[in-house]
Amino acid sequence: MTTVDATVVDQPERERYEISVAGEPAGFTQYRLRPGLVAFVHTEIDPAREGEGLASRLIATALDDARERGLAVLPFCPFVNAYIERHPEYADLVPEAFRDRFGL
Repeated sequence: MTTVDATVVDQPERERYEISVAGEPAGFTQYRLRPGLVAFVHTEIDPAREGEGLASRLIATALDDARERGLAVLPFCPFVNAYIERHPEYADLVPEAFRDRFGL
């Protein structure tokens, strides 16, 4: 179940996308931005909010933003990598030369 009032915001000065519910922080995905690519390195969701679909909403928003910005994606974070495995429509964001490394 996805929380309806969840909001995802890119915080470039902190190198992460943050998700909040009703204005309260609920989690983030940390990234490293390089010319032409974004490497996702870590994702955390508040344990009290697990099972609400927040991590999936957070990652989908971050990947959609990467696509919109024309960035390649390196999913070092296990959750981001697993999300891309479950949603193959995002696999093209990972450069072909790196897909084997990430099992995609």
